[in-house]
Amino acid sequence: MKKIFIDGKAGTTGLRIEERLSGRDDVEIISLPDELRKDPIAKKEILNKADIVFLCLPDAAAIEAVSMIENENTVVIDASTAHRTNPDWAYGFSELGKEFEEKIINSKRIAVPGCHASGFIALVYPLVKAGIISKDALLTVHSLTGYSGGGKKMIAEYEDAEREYIFDAPRQYALTQNHKHLPEMTKITGIENAPVFCPIVSDFYSGMEVTVPLFKKNINGSVEDIKRVYKETYNTEIVFYNENADEAGLLSANRFKNKDTMSIEVYGNDDRIILVARYDNLGKGASGAAVECLNIKLGCDKTKTLEI
Repeated sequence: MKKIFIDGKAGTTGLRIEERLSGRDDVEIISLPDELRKDPIAKKEILNKADIVFLCLPDAAAIEAVSMIENENTVVIDASTAHRTNPDWAYGFSELGKEFEEKIINSKRIAVPGCHASGFIALVYPLVKAGIISKDALLTVHSLTGYSGGGKKMIAEYEDAEREYIFDAPRQYALTQNHKHLPEMTKITGIENAPVFCPIVSDFYSGMEVTVPLFKKNINGSVEDIKRVYKETYNTEIVFYNENADEAGLLSANRFKNKDTMSIEVYGNDDRIILVARYDNLGKGASGAAVECLNIKLGCDKTKTLEI
């Protein structure tokens, strides 16, 4: 039985990881008493005692935690932004291709993809690889997310009975175009230019809808070519191409709330195309992806204790 330590388990990502792992007979969750959570000696001891460590921390704290690990057998699955573009770390999105899964299997350092980035990369990476989208393409991405992605502070703001009226409507953010997911989006897809990124948070707890619009004249191929690539790439229980998945001409961003799956969809016409990924920002966008990486490392079914 593998010993698992979730560093930062009080946060939204950590809580859901713990929920997914509870009751499993192949892992044992170990933890520190509350009074020792910030004790560096106790922290270092448990990090090195664990077989697998989940890091659900701010970037600086995640980097510090990794520096404390001296046990060469300890596997780290990091849900922060800190290591997603580090070539020495495996990128934890196995469905992108065999090389991604093999690196997860063979690595002791795995970076969990970012929530917004997961959808953009799922949509763009296979099309760049197939030559349908050029590496020098100028792209735009819109991403609608539930407020749980903002962590405890934002959750409290949205769930405050006396909140301001501005929380009643969707709110766009990252207005300076310097969002922390942009380096990850650019590096993993292989594109040369960061996309114009328009993330929007709205008044629902969890769920995510990422949309990449394309002009037909700016791609090398047809709508059917795009669908073919998606069908060939995404055909698992976790990530799948979904034909005609709209809800009577509409798309709900919380369609897959509480699930650990991702639906890849294509809409539009011969001139203007929209690529859509729908999933839970806490599922395939965070905790579900982390647990899937654990399952791959343990050699068990990828879907074990995931919500499919």
